[in-house]
Amino acid sequence: MKTPPLHITLVSETFPPEINGVANILGRLSEGLRLRGHRVEVVRPRQGGDVTGLAGPDLLLARGWPLPGYPGLQWGQVSMHKLLRRWRRQRPDVLYIATQGPLGLSALRAARRLGIAVISGFHTNFPQYAGQYGLGLLARALTGYLRAFHRRTAITLVPSASQRLDLQRRGFERLGVLARGVDATLFNPARRNQALRDSWGLGPDDVAVLHVGRLAVEKNLGLLKPCLQALQRDYPQRRLRLILIGDGPQRHSLEQQLPDAVFCGVQRAEALAEHYASGDLFLFPSLTETFGNVVLEAMASGLAVIAFDEAAAAQHIHHGHSGGLAMPGDSAGFIEAACWLLEEDETLRRVRLNARHHALHQGWAAIVEQFEGHLLEACSRQSTLVPPLKAYPMADKPG
Repeated sequence: MKTPPLHITLVSETFPPEINGVANILGRLSEGLRLRGHRVEVVRPRQGGDVTGLAGPDLLLARGWPLPGYPGLQWGQVSMHKLLRRWRRQRPDVLYIATQGPLGLSALRAARRLGIAVISGFHTNFPQYAGQYGLGLLARALTGYLRAFHRRTAITLVPSASQRLDLQRRGFERLGVLARGVDATLFNPARRNQALRDSWGLGPDDVAVLHVGRLAVEKNLGLLKPCLQALQRDYPQRRLRLILIGDGPQRHSLEQQLPDAVFCGVQRAEALAEHYASGDLFLFPSLTETFGNVVLEAMASGLAVIAFDEAAAAQHIHHGHSGGLAMPGDSAGFIEAACWLLEEDETLRRVRLNARHHALHQGWAAIVEQFEGHLLEACSRQSTLVPPLKAYPMADKPG
């Protein structure tokens, strides 16, 4: 039976063309929902490249303030009353709130006032990030706030079973898993470019050791140097070079720690896919991911991924078959897994082929359909939602 079209509102502090995991996921979901016949409205902060008059019936731009430590990203804020006026005129069937800042809180309060179904997503582990920066008290406060926020939505979608278990242990309720996909046509080994490798100082038989992502403390990038040193020590006959793709507050210190590494900065679309495909080994030492989209992108590009056994890596890497895994926090195990991959050329070749084969079955179509099912179920169960959210002063500021 054909699914009736819905008016769906996505609320997020970040959205394409911004470059980060949340923006990428929301771009894919919104595109997929539109292709399935739904109307998708987006509520987000203004971005640097936005032009006057861009807002319309399917886009509401909120006031934004810079997010400390995240250049290019912003907190968004809009008054609940503005949302009430808009949604009384054009009422959405269901909201998906991806971020839980002032913008998401105002949207939640307005939707509950109007009796609109709401589901939420847990995309970024801010309490864990706070802990990485030594802000333990803030981490506990954030956890309490997020628990209260998500308790007032019909379901909270998380990207992996391990994330669901972690949140359940912290008292979160009504959790569902919505996996992530990858565009295996874009991220493809066929995009390998020897001219790009030449610019890195690497020949066809040399090893490009890649890392892709934000260069920040919470990404555990201090493990890159000892891992590279171990590889160079164990395989002195091979030319190895570390290639870092992305930017962030730790770039300057990493440039000092890793003078022989190549820093490529932020890459987008086909250029990013070309950088992935021109690598061989992918190091992903992060311990703070809710998922880690780069793991699937690297696998689709035919790279052998080394990661800790959690989030996307736990879900998609079969140790010794399609990549290498270490127990979370086991730095020695991480380094050992990376060294194992270079013991024999056949091992690396086999793992890379298996990684690509697995990624070919992780497309977005099935995930969009699953997301659609959660939205439809929330609409049908609207009358059973929990009691209204108590007032939070910051949600009532004018927007």
